[in-house]
Amino acid sequence: MRDHTKLRAFVLADKVALLTYGSTRDFPRNEMYGLTAQMRRAAVSVPSNIVEGCSRESEAEFLRFLDIAFGSLRELRYQSGLARRLGYLETEIYRGFDEKLVEAEKVLSALIRTVRGSSKTPG
Repeated sequence: MRDHTKLRAFVLADKVALLTYGSTRDFPRNEMYGLTAQMRRAAVSVPSNIVEGCSRESEAEFLRFLDIAFGSLRELRYQSGLARRLGYLETEIYRGFDEKLVEAEKVLSALIRTVRGSSKTPG
């Protein structure tokens, strides 16, 4: 079992989740069950899947949950761009948010490559 708190990917994913909740707080009320909920679900999915993957014994299962987390992160990146284009996120807030998303994607992608590389058996 791995300690998720020691993974930089988890720390960044947690920050992204907190940023998402803060950024969506002022979205229009009519988006409460729409884009607001979608973005929050995707944001919470990223660290949650990293945590769940860390609890798995096999590298293959760990990798599967990391892949799901990465998919949720990409989903959130699209949704935040949509929120900006709809006028729900100010450009400056969006830029800072997007920078954190890109950083999280790079770190999580590197972790996935590392796990994928270490799970291959020489042969």
